[in-house]
Amino acid sequence: MEKANSYCAVVANYDDNNLHKIYHDTAYGYTIDSDDELFERLILEINQAGLSWNTILVKQQNFKKAYHHFNIKKVAAYGEADRQRLLNDSGIIRNRLKVDAAIHNANVLLQLQKESGSFKNWLNYHHPKTKEEWMKLFKKTFKFTGGEIVNEFLMSTGYLPHAHVESCAIYKKVAATNPMWMQK
Repeated sequence: MEKANSYCAVVANYDDNNLHKIYHDTAYGYTIDSDDELFERLILEINQAGLSWNTILVKQQNFKKAYHHFNIKKVAAYGEADRQRLLNDSGIIRNRLKVDAAIHNANVLLQLQKESGSFKNWLNYHHPKTKEEWMKLFKKTFKFTGGEIVNEFLMSTGYLPHAHVESCAIYKKVAATNPMWMQK
């Protein structure tokens, strides 16, 4: 039986052009191979803290422009002028802690890429972990990564289960890609 409060139930009757429906059907729970796209998802989850996901979906294209399409190397090189540019950009979330976390985390990812080859390799190396183990690892490694941020990031990128309920048609599509949470 489908959970009444699942994302799948929430979007079930939405129009196909609804941002939540599009995200649910095409991105949520699917494996991501690109480090820049993984970085994007992490930064979007960080920016969602304290806000609605709808706010982030509406501003997603603005975030892409503001953060150079989440190019890790470019964001890692941001200086004070870029920080101020982001804090003055009304198209994104203007929060100093979140902006600083993005720049810091880009630098951490550059280091992880040197050590592991990629952010994806680093995630794969640490799989499988429980949600609690992932939370401790992320808290130790990154800035502004509380429990809900880590949980949503890992569910939305296929490392933890429950992005979709089994009765959801998208569940079958995601499962067909053999996400990490299905690989024990």
